[in-house]
Amino acid sequence: MKRHIVFVFSILAIIVLTDLGSAMKFNQLTPEEERVIVHRGTERPFTGRFLSHKEAGTYTCRRCGAELYRSTDKFESGCGWPSFDDEIKGAVTRKPDPDGQRVEIVCTACGGHLGHVFTGEGFTAKNTRHCVNSVSLDFIPAAGKETSTAIFAGGCFWGVEHLMKKAPGVISVKSGYTGGRTENPDYKSVCSGMTGHLEAVEVVFDPSQTSFADLARLFFEIHDFTQTDGQGPDIGEQYKSAIFVADDEQREATRKIIEQLRGMGYEVATEIKPAARFWPAEAYHQNYYEKTGKAPYCHIRKKIF
Repeated sequence: MKRHIVFVFSILAIIVLTDLGSAMKFNQLTPEEERVIVHRGTERPFTGRFLSHKEAGTYTCRRCGAELYRSTDKFESGCGWPSFDDEIKGAVTRKPDPDGQRVEIVCTACGGHLGHVFTGEGFTAKNTRHCVNSVSLDFIPAAGKETSTAIFAGGCFWGVEHLMKKAPGVISVKSGYTGGRTENPDYKSVCSGMTGHLEAVEVVFDPSQTSFADLARLFFEIHDFTQTDGQGPDIGEQYKSAIFVADDEQREATRKIIEQLRGMGYEVATEIKPAARFWPAEAYHQNYYEKTGKAPYCHIRKKIF
């Protein structure tokens, strides 16, 4: 009888654990995100999209969505990764790092790797620095803060990203791939011309400070929209000019600008495409010109409007 009861409780325990495991839904990760979050990797310094991010809001776990850090606790440390001197209570767990020297920090909810925590450095009054990988994070703007997104493809994403960042009202710009036939594309596969993806940038902006139309006009001014086979010396399908519109409003705004350009005598090669999934490019492509100190070689702003 006792054995029967133990057996029943064992089955019930397995069912409960299975239900709990299936209840937590994880976001699909890119190979780079999985390398860092699941396999405890580290993104290259000065490459993360949240390194210089200053918008008010909450940083969440990229894997499970749990709230981790508030923007009010973020500070500039110069270390090359986003830094926070405090976490949301109970959201981050500290554990000894396998190297035996550092302290690892993980998301309490899902165990995803975030980075490491250091104390005694004197950066802030709290004397604590959470050194976090950008790819381990997502971001939710503060309540009432509306943001919009635009996706532009205008040749090598390095130059487009670099110049878009300078526009008023732009919150963040990320280089990546979109519009193709395959999932999880990487630079090598996109350059082969076999995936159908274009190099593009995802621009997050504050619509109270700028508009999609303003950014679209800037996009046309920073690349040669008359070139059909690439951009400057970069030839290939992945370098073609296109705007990926998210809705009818963006489509109509793009159409009107192209009509205006054609009325000015330009032969516009830029395509209007429906927005598709945007795949972030490898970490070494992000903030390329800031990291290298170089200047764009085929993207220079030419005033048109």
